[in-house]
Amino acid sequence: MTKQVYEDYKYFIQDAGSFFVGSRYSLKEITLCEDILFKFRKVIAESVIPSFDPDDTLETVLYFLKPDDFVLQVFKQMGAEVRVSIKKKKKHLFGGEKESYSTVYMKVTELVKMSPEEKEEKGVLIQELKGSKLALLTV
Repeated sequence: MTKQVYEDYKYFIQDAGSFFVGSRYSLKEITLCEDILFKFRKVIAESVIPSFDPDDTLETVLYFLKPDDFVLQVFKQMGAEVRVSIKKKKKHLFGGEKESYSTVYMKVTELVKMSPEEKEEKGVLIQELKGSKLALLTV
């Protein structure tokens, strides 16, 4: 019997001005992965881990973030956006409805405005965190 490891949404991509981190990384994995920008790993280690469990995923942190958390201020400072899939209902030409997901980027502050119950109701799935490299230098 083989053991399968769930690796979807565990990635780090960067371009000239932005970086993208998959939401399935645990906070501990982020700090240990040398492929991820050192400054981002340092911010996670010093600012996020004291407020959350190191075994929590980035998805969990973003999903349960509250408007008065210090971690929200850290994410705002780095210009963070979150890529989410939200359930939408489409009306058919002949009157029926079909549910489908649409993927959008939203600011962390927009995501935090929704309560966990609203997120559950709307079927919010957090896929990745996008941040600005330049803004990361100011954190």
